[in-house]
Amino acid sequence: MGSSSQLVAIEELALQSGTFVVNNTVEYTNTIDAIYVAEDTEFNSIKVNGVDARSTYLASNGVIKAGVIIAPLRGQSFSGVTLASGSVVAILK
Repeated sequence: MGSSSQLVAIEELALQSGTFVVNNTVEYTNTIDAIYVAEDTEFNSIKVNGVDARSTYLASNGVIKAGVIIAPLRGQSFSGVTLASGSVVAILK
């Protein structure tokens, strides 16, 4: 789980542009500043500039445990996310 300061930063980001809950297997596209894993989740893709960059952010293709915050590399944003299972909250930019 993220530290207290990380959670405050996520809350501040969410207040700026909002959030979107992804809880199906349809690709969600938008400018995403961070991804909060709301329940144990398996990703099909995490896109940056329309290209799957999942291997940049996940060590393996297994299930990511609830409570994890995935942030893009400095200067980048996520452009889409597709799930195999679970649910995440996209923190919009």
